[in-house]
Amino acid sequence: MPAPVIAVCHGGGPMPVMGDPSHADLIKSMTEKVPKILGLGTPNAPRAIVLVTAHWSERRPTISNGNKHKLYYDYGGFPPETYKLKYDAPGSPEVAKEVYEALEKAGLNPQLDGERGWDHGVFIPMLLINPKANVPIVQLSVLASDSPAQHFAMGRALAPLREKGVAIVGSGMPTFHNLRIMFSGLANDRGFKARNAQFSDALTKAVTSENIEERGKLLEGWRDWVGAKEAHPAGGVEHFLPLVVCAGAGGEGKAEHFADEVIGTKQYSYYWK
Repeated sequence: MPAPVIAVCHGGGPMPVMGDPSHADLIKSMTEKVPKILGLGTPNAPRAIVLVTAHWSERRPTISNGNKHKLYYDYGGFPPETYKLKYDAPGSPEVAKEVYEALEKAGLNPQLDGERGWDHGVFIPMLLINPKANVPIVQLSVLASDSPAQHFAMGRALAPLREKGVAIVGSGMPTFHNLRIMFSGLANDRGFKARNAQFSDALTKAVTSENIEERGKLLEGWRDWVGAKEAHPAGGVEHFLPLVVCAGAGGEGKAEHFADEVIGTKQYSYYWK
């Protein structure tokens, strides 16, 4: 069986690992549902995870290829202990090379980076998903172009790695990433809730399309959906893009999904097994 693909919401900064009450649903999913989907602790556990993070945006797809990577605490204003968190999973130059070759074959002009630390889009969800840190991680950037077609192509290029036991994890906030609305109380506005529900429905319809060509075409038009500009305003699209990579990597067949309440908004995760 191919290794799974899953796009998750990573929550707000380090708040999930702080046990923040507004992340209670997410914490439960990260510690219970996602490990089962990935097959962790079973003979079907992946040999490595390629983790596409919203917090690394480059002109070209960029792949971490060190044997070991430091952590990059790319958040501010949190308690001192959140800057001492550790996640000691190894990297994998071998799998990074496989990722590079797959993206290069697809004409995506990738590059390698053995120095950049794993950002909180990597280590925060993984501290909950796999605290044993016994599965190698290869971090992959999103693209500064914000192009859904390019990100979908990235996912399709990565899909064959699933047959080699490599799982694909997208880490962002795919349903909604608008901090102004989230922290101002506007998320409780009736009109916003209606528009965001329409956006979530359109997103789920597109992502769960069984035909991969149709899925890609639907996602190319996502910016025109009702509520799209509120869910992901200009300057915040990077949190949507890991899902698009996963949608490409998912291949034929229908995605499954679940929802978590996160800081007063409903966030969906999508996966293919």
